[in-house]
Amino acid sequence: MSIRILIADDHSVVRQGLRMFLALDPEFEVVGEAANGEEAVRLAEQLEPDVVLMDLLMPVMDGITAIAQIRGRTTAIEIIALTSVLEDASVVGAVRAGAIGYLLKDTESDALVRAIRAASAGQVQLSPEAAARLMRELRAPEDPEPLTGRELDVLRLVAAGRSNKEIARDLHIGEKTVKTHVSNVLGKLGVQSRTQAALHAVRTGLVDSAQRA
Repeated sequence: MSIRILIADDHSVVRQGLRMFLALDPEFEVVGEAANGEEAVRLAEQLEPDVVLMDLLMPVMDGITAIAQIRGRTTAIEIIALTSVLEDASVVGAVRAGAIGYLLKDTESDALVRAIRAASAGQVQLSPEAAARLMRELRAPEDPEPLTGRELDVLRLVAAGRSNKEIARDLHIGEKTVKTHVSNVLGKLGVQSRTQAALHAVRTGLVDSAQRA
């Protein structure tokens, strides 16, 4: 089954280049393009892609606002922030809004492919430097609702970089059940993304940062 991708970028040349590159991989299917954040939100709801590649600097509505709006409507779509400048405020803003990861536009092609596949599988991927930066900037949830034992198991595996399929295999449950548990964890912690949940797990000692994949 192909990974359905929505490209959101205000530069048509960038969109065209990404579409042509992604078309080389039979596993990917570009289902739509958006020229601004408002259009990205509308198309995400209409097309229900698996992954959105979201530029952060766009007219009408910026990428961070668009990420927050998409995540506010569904947890089924994973979003990778794409930016040309690595600024702390942008990185933190994107993750706080609900992005599962972020990439610079000069990222190597194979790294982009890996990131899309990982996002589609619900796999959190943060470099140690990025995780440290985000942990300094992102506040821990205040008085989160207690998690069940199974939800804690799922959170630990999410924080360890496991995909939904791997979590399902490890816990002997279905992938849909994993997604339900993840959705419940996000709701109880009051966070918008698996990335934030994983950082919370590391911060609170549920998983050692050295154990993360």
